[in-house]
Amino acid sequence: MKFPFFKLSLRPSDRGIVLMVGAISLFGILMVYDSSVAIAVRDFGNQYYYATEQLKWLIVGFAALIVFSLVDYHVWYKAALPILIGTLILLVAVFLPGIGIRALGAHRWINFGFFVLQPAELAKLSLVIYLSAWFSARERGRFMSFIILLAMVVGLILIEPDLGTSIIIISISVILYFTSGAPIRNFAILVPVLILAVVLLAVLSPYRMARLTTFLRPNEDTQGASYHIHQALLAIGSGGWFGVGVGQSRQKYQYLPEANTDSIFAIIGEELGFVGSVAVILAFIFLISRGFRVVKRAPDAFGKLVALGVTAWIGVQTVVNLSAMVALLPLTGVPLPFISYGGSSLIIMLAGVGILLNVSRHAK
Repeated sequence: MKFPFFKLSLRPSDRGIVLMVGAISLFGILMVYDSSVAIAVRDFGNQYYYATEQLKWLIVGFAALIVFSLVDYHVWYKAALPILIGTLILLVAVFLPGIGIRALGAHRWINFGFFVLQPAELAKLSLVIYLSAWFSARERGRFMSFIILLAMVVGLILIEPDLGTSIIIISISVILYFTSGAPIRNFAILVPVLILAVVLLAVLSPYRMARLTTFLRPNEDTQGASYHIHQALLAIGSGGWFGVGVGQSRQKYQYLPEANTDSIFAIIGEELGFVGSVAVILAFIFLISRGFRVVKRAPDAFGKLVALGVTAWIGVQTVVNLSAMVALLPLTGVPLPFISYGGSSLIIMLAGVGILLNVSRHAK
């Protein structure tokens, strides 16, 4: 039985990826509920509000994963440019009155009535697809074109402002660019420029400068600029080897900012301790290793690059989030994949995993 663009008779997808993504996502529902009880009661009078919303998004996300895992990934090669253009339009639309939503001093969301979309999350998947299609053919002299495209996308995200997502997108894009066979001399030029640009953006913006200063001196002003990271470290340190127990976190009672979103790993560390935290990290390592296995076995250049892009996306975002929680990097507001509360991030990343699974179906 065959349908256009669908190939149901191919080899089964990588079950290890499916099982691990499912396990991490279900664990995320538990931790979203656990970490959001206090603020859910405060804001909505319903302790299950955030967990219920996350469960709805997880169902939609897994539906997207299933559909994308069945669609022949070569379809995305042809659709790469329209998807990129559509994403750029959405990134501009966040600034339009009546369409974009301004919250907490940022323009990051679009209200579609039935769903609030964060286009910056969509930009991650769009760039993975577009750059994979572009770089799958060898080409000389595309360094400046790559820089211009990256500057255009990242520029729109930076003025939202969203430095954390910009760092993720830059990292994925650079990985794809140099994996495709770009000259190493371009790497020597690009990386210092990007580092300098990030430092300048931090210095020129008061709130980013405060985060950088906090990172360099985390023990100063623990009731002011360093409050967030201080509370995160306090939560993780309080967990000890085995944690204080599921549901027993004290930091979730409005001491730790963004406890159910960007800082959810600190609650995991507090309640499950070092052992539980390591188990979560090992789960991500297993998932990423399975992703690289798909990259290795992909049948063509586009498949290899798109699988690498999705795997790098999960890996880089995980590393950035965890590093920020233990003060190895400044706080960036990046969610922990599949676990942090948030519809756009969860659904779009699960769609990306669906594409990864389809590449696995075609694997050698």
